[in-house]
Parts: sequence; C-alpha cells; structure tokens
Amino acid sequence: MYESFGIPEALVRLKDEAEKALREDFQRLDSIKENNQLRVIKAMQTHQLADHDFNWTTGYGYHDIGRDKLERIYATLFGTEDALVRPQIVSGTHALSLALWGVLRPEDHMLSITGEPYDTLKEVIGIAGESESTLMDFGITFSAVDLMEGGGFDERAILDYLEGHRVKMVYIQRSGGYGSRGAVTVDRMAAIIETIKRGHPDVMVMVDNCYGEFIETREPTHVGADLMAGSLIKNPGGGLALSGGYIAGRAKWINRVAERLTAPGIAKEVGTSYGQTRIVLQGLFLAPGVVNAALRGALLLGRMALTLGYEIVPGITDERSDIIQGIVLKEPGKVVDFCQGVQNAAPVDAHVRLEPWAMPGYQSPVIMAAGAFVQGSSIELSADAPMREPYTVYFQGGLTYEHSKLGALMGLARIYKD
Repeated sequence: MYESFGIPEALVRLKDEAEKALREDFQRLDSIKENNQLRVIKAMQTHQLADHDFNWTTGYGYHDIGRDKLERIYATLFGTEDALVRPQIVSGTHALSLALWGVLRPEDHMLSITGEPYDTLKEVIGIAGESESTLMDFGITFSAVDLMEGGGFDERAILDYLEGHRVKMVYIQRSGGYGSRGAVTVDRMAAIIETIKRGHPDVMVMVDNCYGEFIETREPTHVGADLMAGSLIKNPGGGLALSGGYIAGRAKWINRVAERLTAPGIAKEVGTSYGQTRIVLQGLFLAPGVVNAALRGALLLGRMALTLGYEIVPGITDERSDIIQGIVLKEPGKVVDFCQGVQNAAPVDAHVRLEPWAMPGYQSPVIMAAGAFVQGSSIELSADAPMREPYTVYFQGGLTYEHSKLGALMGLARIYKD
C-alpha cells in the first residue's frame, strides 16, 4: 500500500529498520500507556461515572451533574483539589490566559523560568503584538530566566531573582514550542519546584502543560505545581473532544479562574456542556493510547530523519515529555514540502495545497499541515513551522500509529533524494 501513496521503496526499508531499532523504546512507551490507562479508568470508577452523566443541560447549566463529575475526574486524575474543564475554553492559549488573568493582579510579577513563552502567549503578556488588553497593560510585569544549555533549569539564577524581587507566579512551559529545546520532564520540574517552595513557599507555580499529558506517569501537579492548563483538542481529548480546555490545581485558584471565565460570584456553578460530556470523557478514556501512538510516530520520524542526515529535537535518546518531534530542515522550501507531504497523508483535506500565512497570535508566517476531523486538533496528525530560521518543522500527533507513520513517510518522501 505504501507504493500507492508515492513513497519510495528505499524509505519503506528505512522505516522497517527504524522500527526494529526502536523495539525497546516502544515497549517502554507501552508500559507508560498501560499505567496511564489504568489511572484514567480508576478515576472514572472512583466518581461512579454513569450513563445518566451524559445527559444534556440547557441555558445556565445549573446542576449539570455530568459537567461537575467530569471536573472531579480531572482533578482526581491530576492529583489536584479542583479542575475547570469547559467547552467554552476555545484553545490552549485561552486556557493559559484564563489562568493568568485569574491569578495575577495589578503590580504582581510573573517570572518564566523556561525563557520566553510560546508565540501566542507573548501577546497575552504584552511582550509582542499590538493588543491593548494584555497583562502588562493592567500593570502586571513579566521577566524570564532562560534554561541552561542541555535543558536544565538555571537554579542559581532563579533563586537569585526570587531573592531580589517580589514574584507572585513562577511559570513553566513544558513543551519547547517553536524553540530549539526538548520538553521539560516532570522529574526536572519536581526538583525545581521543591527548591523554589523551600525558600519561597508563597510563590505559586503554574505550568503550561500543552502537548504533555500522559507522556509520563505523573503530571506537574503531582509534583507540586499549583496550577496547570491545557487544551482538550490536544492530548487529553483523545481526538474526540470537539473543543475545550482545562485548568487544574488548588481550589482557590480554580475558583478565581472560573470567575474570570464566567463572572464573580458565579464561578463554576453555570455553563452548559452542550452535550459534549460523553465525548470529552470518552476521549479522555482513549487518550493514553492515542498519546502512545503519537509518541511512536514521533520516535519513528526522528530516527528516520536522523539517518537521512537531519538534526532533530529532541534527540533519539533524550527523555521526552511532549508529543512533538522537531526536524531542522534549514530551507524554507523543504519546510513547505515536508508539511505538504503530511497534509497529503490526511484523511480530511488531503488534496489541499498549503501556503504559509499570518496566523493570529504568531510573530512569523506559519505553515500548518492539519487534515483533521476536528479543526486545529494537534493530537491528530499535524506538522507546522514558523517561516523563520533555522526552518524547523514540528511534527506531532496521530490518532493511530499507522497514520502517524504514514505522515512521517509522506513528509520525508517530499524531501527525499536517492
């Protein structure tokens, strides 16, 4: 069948060799999947998830027992006091923005310890773009400490900054975003959070968990993070959620975030689920397996690209903490060609011709392959890149390993030379 997709036989052989070399890695990923699958089932059983929890509500959504149970399941699964899981949250950036606006107040200071954040969040903060509705416009200040070479936290610089400044929030971005680093592991987060809390117990820690759910057997909130946020059309939605996002953490912060989503005094008591409770929970049930498939595809692509002479981020032997595989292509034409190949592997809109465009919230034109059943779903197979040096393309997702594998092969086929 690969021949029918125009994939050269030499690449198919390369794929076979890569899969053989990755057997032990795949076994390790399967062990993580099994652990996470059992955790999800246990959380659902703990809260006695029942058929009647999938019923619709209308209007204000008062007494939506399914919505409330969904949020209790998320809180249990992530080891937190409470959670907000709503279809009204339109994206990961929206979830993060809600969390920041819920917690921070004028004259508060936010310190990112993973360098400057992802493009879209820069506009929320006010360090990029032209919006007049940013955190900085409301007197909230921001600074950043870069990670050290190799991806570790710069503990000395972080502690020195905390000693010299009044900081309300320490912010961690788990994924590397459009950068040149791999994702931050939960173990590394655990160590730095413990260090921060030991000397500065009143500083709250927030984590951007996008692309990171179910990669490991623990989440940032299991190791001391006070708040974390993500998107339901990424990992935890399992490819079924039609929209939405989540914020999980300490009850006092979740209440303040909920009051930002709805209104002060109303918080979590309202908000109809639009009949999505069943598919959001079914997606959560499937998520450990879907994330496993995406990780397998990322590893396969990384190994093949490395064999073909491309620099990859993260490396094959690096610890992984998100679903993303970056390939440094160095040429804008190759970026477009690779993404076009991934698009041609899609079940939806495979015929579409891609062009870079000025996506809202990004500082450079972006090209994105995303032939998905749910628009913008990053847990479905996708590949995207900002059109700027060093012209790195970021490959992620795949509801099945077979589809992720096909996307990797078709992307490489467009830039492959015998």
